[in-house]
Amino acid sequence: MSRLFAGTEWDQPPQCERCGLFEEECKCPPSTEKAAAKPLASPSSQTARVAVEKRKRGKLMTVVRGLSAAENDLPALLTQLKNCCGAGGTVKEEQIEIQGDHLERIRQMLADMGYRLK
Repeated sequence: MSRLFAGTEWDQPPQCERCGLFEEECKCPPSTEKAAAKPLASPSSQTARVAVEKRKRGKLMTVVRGLSAAENDLPALLTQLKNCCGAGGTVKEEQIEIQGDHLERIRQMLADMGYRLK
């Protein structure tokens, strides 16, 4: 990785965020942030609610509710659902919204992943 002022008089070697020493001199143990992350819940222990809602100007949205953001990787699930449907979508307030009426396609995909459905 190249630094902005590498090789100039203003070049500052990277410093450790915890101890403040230069990275070459740092004796801190490796970061354990990833190990401390809460594991994701299994799909079979969760129930997803899938519905189609009508929005402004008669537009249809398929909405997936009931999946906690703390126990799931909602952005990754959103990406899989968008790719399956060939549509846009977003995550808002712990619910996944997919543009269009894709109720059956999303229900089938979530069932194949192991989620319980209502």
